[in-house]
Amino acid sequence: MTETSSLSALLPGQILARGVCRHLLHHGFATVEELVPSPGLRVDVMGLGPKGEIWIVECKSGRADFTSDRKWRNYLEWADRFFWAVDANFPVELLPEETGLILADAYDAEIVRMPAPSPLAGARRKVMVQKFARHAALRLQGYRDPGVTASGVSP
Repeated sequence: MTETSSLSALLPGQILARGVCRHLLHHGFATVEELVPSPGLRVDVMGLGPKGEIWIVECKSGRADFTSDRKWRNYLEWADRFFWAVDANFPVELLPEETGLILADAYDAEIVRMPAPSPLAGARRKVMVQKFARHAALRLQGYRDPGVTASGVSP
């Protein structure tokens, strides 16, 4: 399968997440996608930085995708910094100014606006680093053995 054909199978938000993850790697961040910080929430991208900082990036493919998101404020308590990732055609004036802004495509991204830090409490940080590690390890195990799920081995 070529890179172009594998990209065509991705949804718009997944394409943005790919570029964001590539870019954050250049800043020393390890990333995971679709992490659940608490029941009812699932972040698009979570980055764990070289000094233990935690960033959440929500990828929005268009106006309707953004305006229908009612949960994004609930993500703020789970990260040191919160960003939106959008493509170059997104109406960025919709995005709250106190949040971060990343312009992305399938190949890279650029941090356009850095939000002010909102440092996590030590206990919350420990929980999030553990969730990040478990999520990453389970994803890796799933790639190595596709029959494995978070609840065990499927028949």
